[in-house]
Amino acid sequence: MVRLFKHYIPHTVLMLGMVDLALLLFSAEAGWVMRARQIGMAVTPLATRVPQLLSFAAALQVSLVAVGAYGVGSFLSLRFAAARLAVAVALGVLFLSVLYFMVPTIGYWRSNLLYSMGIACVLLVGVRALLGRTLGGETFKRRIVVLGAGSRAARIRELSAQPGVNFTATAFVAMGEAAPAVGDAVPRDTIANLAAFVTDLGASEVVLALEERRNALPLADLLRVKTTGVQVYELSAFLERETGRIDLGSVNPSWLIFSDGFAAGRMISSTVKRAFDIVASLLLLIVTLPVMIIAAVAVKLESRGPAFYRQRRVGLYNEGFDIVKLRSMRVDAEVPGKAQWAAENDPRITRVGRFIRKVRIDELPQTWTVLKGEMSFVGPRPERPQFVGELEQQLPFYAERHMVKPGITGWAQINYPYGASVEDARHKLEYDLYYAKNYSPFLDLLILIQTLRVVLWPSGAR
Repeated sequence: MVRLFKHYIPHTVLMLGMVDLALLLFSAEAGWVMRARQIGMAVTPLATRVPQLLSFAAALQVSLVAVGAYGVGSFLSLRFAAARLAVAVALGVLFLSVLYFMVPTIGYWRSNLLYSMGIACVLLVGVRALLGRTLGGETFKRRIVVLGAGSRAARIRELSAQPGVNFTATAFVAMGEAAPAVGDAVPRDTIANLAAFVTDLGASEVVLALEERRNALPLADLLRVKTTGVQVYELSAFLERETGRIDLGSVNPSWLIFSDGFAAGRMISSTVKRAFDIVASLLLLIVTLPVMIIAAVAVKLESRGPAFYRQRRVGLYNEGFDIVKLRSMRVDAEVPGKAQWAAENDPRITRVGRFIRKVRIDELPQTWTVLKGEMSFVGPRPERPQFVGELEQQLPFYAERHMVKPGITGWAQINYPYGASVEDARHKLEYDLYYAKNYSPFLDLLILIQTLRVVLWPSGAR
């Protein structure tokens, strides 16, 4: 994987993205040249239309990211990839229409745009038909050797069997575990030279997955492996990179303390983030005000009670604040003072409420909370005080998520469905900790762009 601005990106995704960018630039130029020759116009030098080419490619590339065109499904199913590409092209047209309206000097003629879009569709589908299975297959997967055969090593085996993973476990080495969980692990005492064993398998990484590290670290073996050029990773770091979350089952306080991340010097990034929150919240409040008014009227017409309601949440440094939401449940949905998890097909949700939850309209009033500075657009979702007390007792490191300002959307929201239980909260906490550890403006931008995918395919909304 490539670490870009502290965030891990698979090599295959980066390669496909670069190929797509080249194809989009080619499509933009080919569409312009084709239309120019069709009407008998002289083809001017390429340098005269660089802004048009870049705007076309950038808008389509952002659309591809937004709809999840670089997700696992795009490498495994051509039908899935083609469907996402179709939506991305439609979004790209909308983006370009707005952009060309605001900056007419970089605009294409509509006929040029039509030709370029058609060429881009053919090329993007074609490259996925030719390379999709190859990029998602064994050819580009990293080969690893796992030291350990216990339950921690078994977790790597389970992960390696999932579709779309970026590695293959070539061997497990039993290090004398009392209760091995990987039956086909090779006993360490049968391997004369571990470094030679690893290199003979063509492995590029060794993952340390011992059950008990105290006085059990094979330092001599690890040193020889490292000096051959093979990378050595501890299990928690390996799982963080491969899954995009901090695995609570393997992590410990010392790893969080001594690993990189949780940088304190974020003054410039925080200032930029706050400036973005102010400008974007003002614009969004203005643009979405008619939508909120229509939704509020629909809520009032369907059921008695107020259209908006306030709810107490826990924010930065464990301080409480109130968020404003459009009401999506009956007014008697909860006993006063007793919080209750939302459930799938929750009978308390009204018909209008179910729709506004699916498309996230009920969250729009929270933009006011962002403008006030109590929330950000991106960050861990703030939880209710009643749930926070319960979760802090049951989940390790839950209090650490309050060291980051909460947000309307976040890394957990685009990677995991709506949390409606302690187990769901555990999984979302793993993503929230990853965000807090690896925060950067790049990660914020990626989350904001991919939030559109969650809105378009709201499978996790409740």
